[in-house]
Amino acid sequence: MAATQRQRRIGDNTASHRDRHPMSPAPSVPAPAPVAIRHAGLRVIAIYEIIKTACLLLVAMAAFHLDRQQSFEQLVHWLEHLSLSDSNGLRWKLVGLLQDFGPSRFVAVGAVALGYAVLFGIEGVGLWLGRYWAEWFTVIATGSLVPLELYETLHRFGWLKLATLAGNVAIVVYLVRVALQTRAARRASQPHTS
Repeated sequence: MAATQRQRRIGDNTASHRDRHPMSPAPSVPAPAPVAIRHAGLRVIAIYEIIKTACLLLVAMAAFHLDRQQSFEQLVHWLEHLSLSDSNGLRWKLVGLLQDFGPSRFVAVGAVALGYAVLFGIEGVGLWLGRYWAEWFTVIATGSLVPLELYETLHRFGWLKLATLAGNVAIVVYLVRVALQTRAARRASQPHTS
């Protein structure tokens, strides 16, 4: 308690000293740090990218596990004996697809899934941290997949494919707008030299 009263008296003396001597310099106060432009949409997209990363990592782990003949045969055996009365047709299509695919191709599936997981992880972390480069990186990576998604949607229509296409186009348009706003703000904050 005594220390608190002493601090108040010291603060009072400093204030009264400044009042009596207006020319004395004010205590140095750190200048506020420049505020980065934050968009809530970037956080949402970052979370979406990180969720895709986690899902693709699971797919890669499963694919690398299924490259062994014994694991593959166990999965096929399990699917054959699974009792699903409502989706028997789907189950047998899946069993046939797996048997046609074979265990050796799962390494390729795992490698592709792992590659995309790394790509989406970089996008998600960069956007979460508010990095300017991540906005353009995501625009380029997501935009490059839009033509493939459009082709896939037009040739084998599905509502999920259409929703994915629409979502990715919306992400690209949104990120381009945000990146251009950020660029303009960055230019405005730089000192002008003539």
